[in-house]
Amino acid sequence: MSGNEEQVLKVAMPKGRIYKQASNLFREAGIPIPIEYEDTRKLMIELPDAKMEFIMAKPVDVPTYVEYGVTDIGIVGKDVLMEENKDVYELLDLGIAKCRMSVIALPDWKPSIHPRVATKYPNVASAYFREQGQQVEVIKLNGSIELAPMIGLADRIVDMVETGQTLRENGLVEQTEIFSITSRLIANRVSYRMKNERIQSLCDRLQEALAARV
Repeated sequence: MSGNEEQVLKVAMPKGRIYKQASNLFREAGIPIPIEYEDTRKLMIELPDAKMEFIMAKPVDVPTYVEYGVTDIGIVGKDVLMEENKDVYELLDLGIAKCRMSVIALPDWKPSIHPRVATKYPNVASAYFREQGQQVEVIKLNGSIELAPMIGLADRIVDMVETGQTLRENGLVEQTEIFSITSRLIANRVSYRMKNERIQSLCDRLQEALAARV
């Protein structure tokens, strides 16, 4: 492998809204990311000018790719990091894709004898209610979490909230914010040692771009 190849960074990039915000931040940091890839269906994108290769992934899979070293670094929401608990370095808060993890219920919610909580984030929910000293049954769902209290599957839900529009439209209210969420830059532990100069340079440029936004 040549030195030039060694310097190529493999980046796990989440598809969708986080990608658009992340690629904008990269451009502000002087990293040439072509606009035309924002709506691409390609799963692997070579960016020779930036000495990078993007692996386009479902957000929940990003930390797995990074942990196993198929990519050197990745961009992932704090919600996924908290739920997946992967063995990776968290390098930088990118301050993008801001939202929050919250406990949500119908307005007339009252404590029940056998409380049930539906969520895409069973580890996060279980840990939170344990810390509160509350015993609940956690039900894992993969989509339309808001349905659970409406159809009587669960008393409450734990889910990500961005604007709250979906909750309002379905007659639900936030009870408690558990933690705020932004996207983070993470690194594989071996890559961080082997490509430290390259990764640290990227971190520095991104930090400068973030500081310029303030």
